[in-house]
Amino acid sequence: MAPDPTPAAAHSGSEALVRKLLGAMSIFTLLMTVPQVLTIWIDKQAAGVSALSWSAYLLSALLWFWFGLMKRDKNIYLPCIGWIVLNSAVIAGAIVYG
Repeated sequence: MAPDPTPAAAHSGSEALVRKLLGAMSIFTLLMTVPQVLTIWIDKQAAGVSALSWSAYLLSALLWFWFGLMKRDKNIYLPCIGWIVLNSAVIAGAIVYG
């Protein structure tokens, strides 16, 4: 295999940009989930919310959290903490009010 002709600085610049975008998207998607949690817990409405689906999301967040810890990558494991909390809140609400 031929060596990569792209300078190392280009990789780090691209990676830094992707990491910033991932961080922004993590915050954005977490914020987009908050209304679901509020609807369940404040309005006490969980009709149509699948505890099974949200449990799969929780399992995914737990696996990503574990992977992020293994890689020592804050961009992976920190957002997972938020996902674990939000997914758990949706699951609990779906069980209580569903």
